[in-house]
Amino acid sequence: MNWLPIALVAVPLLGAVAAFVPAVRDSAVAWGIAVSAAVLVLAVALAAVFDYARPAEMQLQTDWPWIPGLGLRFHLGVDGVSLPLVVLTALLVFLCFVHLAGHPPAGGRVSGLVVTLLVLEVGMLGTFLALDLLLFFVFFEVVLVPMYFVIALWGGTGRRSAAVKFILYTLLGSAVLLIGLLVVWTQAGTLDMVALAGRHGAGIARSAQILAFLAIGLGLAVKTPMWPLHTWLPDAHTEAPTVGSVLLAGVLLKMGSYGFARIAIPVLPEGAAALAPWLGAFAVAGIAYGSLACLAQRDLKRMIAYSSVGHMGFVLLGFASLTPVGLNGALFANVAHGLITGLLFFLAGAVKERYGTADMVRLGGGMLRRLPYVGSLLTFACVASLGLPGLAGFWGEMLTLLGAFRPAAGLSRPLFLVFMAVGGLGMVLTAAYFLVMLSRVTHGRAVETVAPAASLEPAGPLAPAQPDEPPGPPLATAEGVREVLSELGEGAEPVEPVATEAAVAALEREAEASVAALEGEAEAALAAGEAGARGAARALGVGSTDASEAAQGRRPFRDATVYELAAWLPLVALIVLFGLWPKALLAVTTPAVQSLLGSGVAP
Repeated sequence: MNWLPIALVAVPLLGAVAAFVPAVRDSAVAWGIAVSAAVLVLAVALAAVFDYARPAEMQLQTDWPWIPGLGLRFHLGVDGVSLPLVVLTALLVFLCFVHLAGHPPAGGRVSGLVVTLLVLEVGMLGTFLALDLLLFFVFFEVVLVPMYFVIALWGGTGRRSAAVKFILYTLLGSAVLLIGLLVVWTQAGTLDMVALAGRHGAGIARSAQILAFLAIGLGLAVKTPMWPLHTWLPDAHTEAPTVGSVLLAGVLLKMGSYGFARIAIPVLPEGAAALAPWLGAFAVAGIAYGSLACLAQRDLKRMIAYSSVGHMGFVLLGFASLTPVGLNGALFANVAHGLITGLLFFLAGAVKERYGTADMVRLGGGMLRRLPYVGSLLTFACVASLGLPGLAGFWGEMLTLLGAFRPAAGLSRPLFLVFMAVGGLGMVLTAAYFLVMLSRVTHGRAVETVAPAASLEPAGPLAPAQPDEPPGPPLATAEGVREVLSELGEGAEPVEPVATEAAVAALEREAEASVAALEGEAEAALAAGEAGARGAARALGVGSTDASEAAQGRRPFRDATVYELAAWLPLVALIVLFGLWPKALLAVTTPAVQSLLGSGVAP
């Protein structure tokens, strides 16, 4: 079964190439679902044949010469650290394609988005399977270009600047990462990650380890992201389409944290011990900063993005403790964050699509009454993210704090106790900002936000007066004329009642005829608009109800669809599963973590 890692990388790559065929391009989303489903089946097969009695050993390896002159090899494999992330990646990509089936991209070019997501999957899976440092770097870089296009072509109004910021930050981090990898190569004489991890730093001088850990750590910290290198993340999440935000939070951030577990800590143990206090300090700064920033946000997607900064701070704190408990907590939090935040961004996209905005003030309240399924699932995802016991978000944060409570030998315990206290405060703030958001959006009184579009309202005399405008002149009726004359008083000239009645009757007939003619023109224009909307709806495959609402300038306002539930419910089930049965994940990662740390780093 050594062909499974190769197939996991090859199938999405071949699927992306085949998507250029015209017959496939016409049904691009269905093709994307089929290819990603095949990849998910391969990932499940990989998990099924994995020997759980030996999770610390690298299994299902493929090791071929790549560039013999430089000693580079095409080396793939999986162990207890990488296996959960491989399955998570395949699952999230498949669910994104299921979501796309019911929500075509607003910018069109569906086939282009399908190709981009499949290439993105190649880079993500390759990063978790690579066992050669340079091969790891190549896959690490492959994801940058497709994610740039996902944001720049299918994102929101500020997509271009967000995409440029993303690519500049990550390319700069990658350059520093490459320098660190080259330092390891020159010192150790090999790029084989299995051999380097087995040596536990032997053959690399302490000064070189510190320099290499600093460079590699900075490169990985940009992708994680670690405070203060996080500033690209809120813009990227806010402007990215829903599927882009899900994969960015669910997988791309994990590539940076995975690098700490796979390369930085096991290959450079002395460098890790020397810089662990600094890593812990930046981690808890990110926890506090991310939580406080969330309290100040109005945009729902931006708030979830800042929450990722805080949650990934817990992951880095677990790595900084250099203990099996802390690293287990970091790896558990990695998977839990991917599931929970992926669900949160799916739901945030659904809310923005229905309300036309993600501004929590403009959303009003009462979502649980108006959209019971969406509102209930949003409540569940927020409660899971704040770390409620019994759900997946609890175990990762609890284990990282436990690792900080008793850090590895050689690290300052009083300092890490301070880190633990700040992390605990961050958990309280996390609960605060999620509960505040829920009180604003899902509870309270609903505010009507769906109204006819102004551009479809009749213009001129038929335009309705605004509520804050003064009332118009009195109607030209006999009673109105008498009222005006009575207000004029004695100075008014007498008017013959018969002549007044006749004049008023003539004016009424003329006004009624004019109003009838204008109403007929307005109805004809609206009917033409509805017919055009129905024609456009048929071309886009939208139902007649949605077309009628679109013709009237209203947004389709319905609860969760079948496609959305199919994309969301698997994440809900896994969040509950890992929350109630954490051993399902910890039994796989614990032996692998102990092997990576070695006897010289942690007790």
